[in-house]
Amino acid sequence: MSASSMPSPPFPSPDSAVLQLVVANAVASVRTGEATIEEAILHAAVHGWYEGHIQGEDECPGCDFRGELPKSTHRS
Repeated sequence: MSASSMPSPPFPSPDSAVLQLVVANAVASVRTGEATIEEAILHAAVHGWYEGHIQGEDECPGCDFRGELPKSTHRS
């Protein structure tokens, strides 16, 4: 792992146990033939982003990570 700081969520912490599980499951799915490499990467990316989003919500409820719109604002 890199010692440099990570960006703000929705990027999960590199040492997140859930992220490690997501990656391990992706590797296992390729090794067993359940998924192609592309499918495993897509699955891991989606679930990694989601876990980072949850981590961000937990660490900073109400924070705005999407520009000028406050959290829970509906876009038109």
